Amino acid sequence: MFAGIEAGGTKVVCAVGTGPGDLSAVTTVPTTTPEETLGRVIAHLREHGPVRAVGVACFGPVDLHPDSPSYGHITSTPKPGWQGTDVVGPLQEAFGVPVGFDTDVNGAALAEGRWGAARGLDTFVYVTVGTGIGGGAVVSGRLVHGLLHPEMGHLMVRRHPDDDFAGSCPYHGDCLEGLASGPALAARWGRPADDLGPHRDAAVAQEAWYLAELACTLAYVLSPQRVVIGGGVAQMEGLLPAVRSAVVARLAGYLDTPAITRHSDSWLVAPGLGGRAGVLGAIALAEQAFDRE
Repeated sequence: MFAGIEAGGTKVVCAVGTGPGDLSAVTTVPTTTPEETLGRVIAHLREHGPVRAVGVACFGPVDLHPDSPSYGHITSTPKPGWQGTDVVGPLQEAFGVPVGFDTDVNGAALAEGRWGAARGLDTFVYVTVGTGIGGGAVVSGRLVHGLLHPEMGHLMVRRHPDDDFAGSCPYHGDCLEGLASGPALAARWGRPADDLGPHRDAAVAQEAWYLAELACTLAYVLSPQRVVIGGGVAQMEGLLPAVRSAVVARLAGYLDTPAITRHSDSWLVAPGLGGRAGVLGAIALAEQAFDRE
């Protein structure tokens, strides 16, 4: 078996197994302090081991360069107490097995490409819209890494003409995450995304505007065969159809490809793995790490 850890800023999901049809010992622990959180994760996996490798799909930013002295660490996160946290080291020390490590959204992209909504495609993007906004890209069958890793949630986007909200990102204010994440919605409307009441229609229209800004940017820069949008905010009723319509309108006929203009419901889709994409991506990262040894 492989162990998968989806480490989010609010909660951590752990499981063991080999894929969607073989996933067990699934548990969730709150993301508190690094010591307490990693301690509970290690204790859970020891109880359900042994495992051949561990995979971590982690919130970030993170250092993904194996030759870096801070490889496996979380870097400049706004999550209090987690800046500079070594995630990989304690897991290697506890289990003595290979540890695969990547961003949470890259892990989810890997899982959606192997088992979910992007299966059979070699160039696609997975986006999550929830407490934060992030995206993982697969191009020509490979996860995109580089100087660091993609940070799609911090793109600067054009404002909706009716939106005067200052933005909630502690770094940039009105970047995409600062305008369209779950906390941004709650701050703007005074209610959470799943209970917007009389603000729902206006909130959906603005959210669709901002996510269409992202989707159009992805279409121009990466030319993905599919964009998968998940996360709690993405489950707002009517949101994905509104994003599709906004994308077609925003492109204004420039990318006149039937995949988008006529079949947008197949180009911009919900995840095929639901809420399990992240932890399954971590399982896939564990398997890759095992195969590299």
